[in-house]
Amino acid sequence: MIDNDPGAEADMITVNCQAVMSLTHVFARRMVERGRGGIVLFSSIVATQGVPLSANYAATKAYIHTLGEGLRHELAPRGVDLVIAAPGPVDSGFSRRAHIQMGNSMNAELVARSSLNALGRRAVVRPGSLSKLLGWSLAMCPRRLRTVILGRIFRGFTTHQQAPMAPTRT
Repeated sequence: MIDNDPGAEADMITVNCQAVMSLTHVFARRMVERGRGGIVLFSSIVATQGVPLSANYAATKAYIHTLGEGLRHELAPRGVDLVIAAPGPVDSGFSRRAHIQMGNSMNAELVARSSLNALGRRAVVRPGSLSKLLGWSLAMCPRRLRTVILGRIFRGFTTHQQAPMAPTRT
């Protein structure tokens, strides 16, 4: 969101992009040396779409999703499987730290169990019925409409944060 603290946005990029990339490469190398292993990368239902009011968050999840797609193909012939988990809202403590209010959050244990069960079976897992429904229904919409729909959903998450913006002078 354009009103967010640029430092916090940079921290999100560090955690969701740089740290994920670094850790994935470290563990992937070890697994390749052993000739076996499995990696779960946590993307999001919003990873394939720009999202008003959460543009930076969605972009970092897009990075994870794209990284996972490429690495899955690189690692498979070396005995390492990779699955991308793309859940909707998860009760992980994130919403409290991000100062947003999310309804219909999934249990983190369900997300973890579904993700681990998908290793060796699927490239992407959408744990929970809400993630499956949103993923399917949004895929059927034109990209512009998906942006509007997700913007409305995220506006509901952040209503308590929104204050009218001061007019800008030109």
